[in-house]
Amino acid sequence: MGLDRSNAVDVDYFIIGAGAAGMAFADTLLTDTDAHILIVDRRHRPGGHWNDAYSFVRLHQPSAYHGVNSRELSQGSKDVAGWNQGLYELAGGAEVLSYFDQVMQQRFLPSGRVQYFPMSDVVGDGEFESLLTGRRQRVFVRNKIVDATYAGTELPSTHPPRYGIQPGVRCVPVNDLPKFHEPTVRYVIVGSGKTGIDACLWLLEQGVATERILWIMPRDAWLLDRSQLQPGDEFFFTAFGSIARQFEALVEADSVEDLFERLEAGGVLLRIDSRIKPTAYRCATVSLAELSQLRRIEGVVRLGRVLAINGENILLERGRVPMPPGALVVDCSANGIPPRPPVPMWKGNRLTLQMVRACQPIFSAALIAHVEATFADEAQKNALCAPIPSPSADVDWLRLLEGTTRNRYAWSKHVNIEQWLANSRLDCFWSRARQVNPADTEKVALLEGYRTKVRPALTNLSRLLARVG
Repeated sequence: MGLDRSNAVDVDYFIIGAGAAGMAFADTLLTDTDAHILIVDRRHRPGGHWNDAYSFVRLHQPSAYHGVNSRELSQGSKDVAGWNQGLYELAGGAEVLSYFDQVMQQRFLPSGRVQYFPMSDVVGDGEFESLLTGRRQRVFVRNKIVDATYAGTELPSTHPPRYGIQPGVRCVPVNDLPKFHEPTVRYVIVGSGKTGIDACLWLLEQGVATERILWIMPRDAWLLDRSQLQPGDEFFFTAFGSIARQFEALVEADSVEDLFERLEAGGVLLRIDSRIKPTAYRCATVSLAELSQLRRIEGVVRLGRVLAINGENILLERGRVPMPPGALVVDCSANGIPPRPPVPMWKGNRLTLQMVRACQPIFSAALIAHVEATFADEAQKNALCAPIPSPSADVDWLRLLEGTTRNRYAWSKHVNIEQWLANSRLDCFWSRARQVNPADTEKVALLEGYRTKVRPALTNLSRLLARVG
């Protein structure tokens, strides 16, 4: 069908993508401006990649850090059972999708300033097309076209394996794992990221014996201790003690290897096998109870990525292992949020959402919207929001910390950003530092000790990064 010129849409912002980042950006615009917004998305409901996630997926960070600024996702409760026991709740996929649908139906659309077109795709600058009817509409944009899809999230259900699979081999995306209701002799889990961890933990939670799990782990990764990322004040010393130890390690380290040894000794970073040096970092978190469960799995293959699987062997970059007879291969190898080259956030009439704080794309999108609403000069906005690429290698831990700290320093020079942060529920981790009572000498001493180390830590961090290129 052709372009419908009789029903063109005239808006201030044209947001491509109704995932978590696009929704967080739009939410802040609604609060900070009187802008009219158009949101177009290929999926049938808001929530982005959560629509394609496996049924047992949960957030890896507490729910308090997720969602849009104006509406809580967290119930403020702690898990009382399971391997996250004692820590703040982690919303599941169904809860996250319901939340974003409520945000759309109860806040965005009733505002009268948001138009939402699901099941639609952008087909050109200023045009979108219904995937169901083929109807095209023109969009006239007064301010910005906002790309909320640049992260390019990859999931096993939407990105088939990059390795060859011989006919007859049972291979399913992780989404299909709960659909197998008959006993399976062996499970081959392909992938060592968050999804692979989730698949292994789910099997163990269902009572599957560890000897029935073969875990293909292309790269060992450094993991974060989830107890150090908790939002409640009762975790203040755990959380900010971890921050202090990070900067202490940075000040004292004389090499990258020495740094990671210090970070591990301080409990900042964790690894599954103490005998294997991790070479990856993807922001994944675990509780200590989950880590203990993962360490029970002895059938771990560390021969690089899978190249092909046939009825007899699993072929890998650095060798091969026998394919267990009758095994179910569970593909968890999609790249999640793959590393992408940073691009200028603002460029003419286009705004490309990227992270401005390590491992927090949702907070980043909300803050970017505030900067867009508050500042006029493009160069100044780009200076305030330097993109932080998604991590992959172990040394990316350093790059993320450097980028996050430098952005945070830039924000501290602007009262309006500091006020926004003070009122932002998505900044609940750092808000505890701002709320410390001067009479609480122990907390004040911890924060002051950390702050005195920031400058020398950044100096040494830059020196360490220069060595690795």
